[in-house]
Amino acid sequence: MGGNLILLVLGGAVCLVVVLVIAWALTSYNKLVRQRNQVDAAWAQIDVQLKRRYDLIPNLVETVKGYAAHERGTLDAVVKARNAAVSAASPEAQAQAETMLSGALRQLFALAEAYPDLKANQNFLRLQSDLSDIENKIAASRRFFNNAVQEYNASIQQFPAVILAGPLGFAPRTYFDVEEAERPAIATAPQVKF
Repeated sequence: MGGNLILLVLGGAVCLVVVLVIAWALTSYNKLVRQRNQVDAAWAQIDVQLKRRYDLIPNLVETVKGYAAHERGTLDAVVKARNAAVSAASPEAQAQAETMLSGALRQLFALAEAYPDLKANQNFLRLQSDLSDIENKIAASRRFFNNAVQEYNASIQQFPAVILAGPLGFAPRTYFDVEEAERPAIATAPQVKF
């Protein structure tokens, strides 16, 4: 009878350990899924702001075109950069395309400095102000996204979750970052000058 009691206690302990391991696995899996979804939602917010930016750029180009039609190279560079950014498929490609687009927009605003009538145009000023607002929202969305990516990547790389992450398809995500050379230029939103 004493041996049966020991087997019963030992069997109960093994069952308890199995239940605890299953509970840990389910909790860890759910945490990883929640964090992956948070990264996806943060990317969707960036995507919304970028779409607003992309929709604004053709109006801005058309306004400038009316005043500086002979500056075709700058206008074409903005349109080309916008189209590249629209078609970017991953955060890495998006970051690279956004760097090109930011540079092209800076050239466009520098061009506007040479045309006093354009600088005084109410439509241009409104578009420039809207773009500045969108740039600020993109920066905030980028910070939120990168924070979500940091938390997610840390979770899938920490023990014991790393045991589940790889086999269950949780791969590290890439930050939405800009190229090192562009950091000083995009540290601030475009300036609206009156």
